Amino acid sequence: MSTPMKLGAVIITMGNRPDELRALLDSVAKQDGDRIETVVVGNGAPVPDVPPGVRTVELPENLGIPGGRNVGIEAFGPSGADVDALLFLDDDGLLPLTDTAELCRQAFEEDPKLGIISFRIADPDTGVTQRRHVPRLRAADPMRSSRVTTFLGGANAVRTRVLAEVGGLPGDFFYAHEETDLAWRALDAGWMIDYRADMVLNHPTTAPSRHAVYHRMVARNRVWLARRNLPAPLVPVYLGVWLLLTLLRKPSGPALRAWFGGFREGWAKPCGPRRPMRWRTVWRLTRLGRPPVI
Repeated sequence: MSTPMKLGAVIITMGNRPDELRALLDSVAKQDGDRIETVVVGNGAPVPDVPPGVRTVELPENLGIPGGRNVGIEAFGPSGADVDALLFLDDDGLLPLTDTAELCRQAFEEDPKLGIISFRIADPDTGVTQRRHVPRLRAADPMRSSRVTTFLGGANAVRTRVLAEVGGLPGDFFYAHEETDLAWRALDAGWMIDYRADMVLNHPTTAPSRHAVYHRMVARNRVWLARRNLPAPLVPVYLGVWLLLTLLRKPSGPALRAWFGGFREGWAKPCGPRRPMRWRTVWRLTRLGRPPVI
């Protein structure tokens, strides 16, 4: 018999949700199968008390979501090499089912080209999955699993071979679109991504705009995402579509000013290395239902 896949978990925290963090850690510990080694990263804040056996890393400053998660990855060796796959979980989430880890192992073992799994996020009180948490355009039925072109940052599992091959999350993004950047690089390298409705993370219903920097970061990182990853002819198309969609959504005056400020910043500041995806990857994204122009 083959050895079961070894799983790790990375959780970043600002130290302000100790009760939720403890409940999440307990739910990870209750997973069926082999023990999941867990690392909690204090992102510019002390880590609250954690159960014995949970490792902690405290950073002197907030590196943002991708930066904090990258530190967590390296806590498992270069590109997470000490384990076969890593779970990335929001610190106010909860795994309500005990078979999620085993389902991850089974999915990765059955499909050697599966690189990333996106879990379904459900409100713990209502069971409702927000449309924005289904990572595809046809999001009306959150109970339908499918191949997808991106994933949810705080509810996923990533095969560490993907990280070794294409690199980690883009740390400079700080917040917003870092998952899609990694997803596009993984797809370009030949990996696949699945949305699995049966792998659930409970998480309170929230609005992304609750973050003060939301509109600026979303716009800036959208530009960086295109500049880093898209073939040159698609960059103006992709950004033009998102500009139009933003205007059609009629944001408030302050939100729109912040958005345009971020859009300008995305062009003015370095975006990191440019590695445009191959045209066959563009076609793959199109066949999966989300061409990289929207």
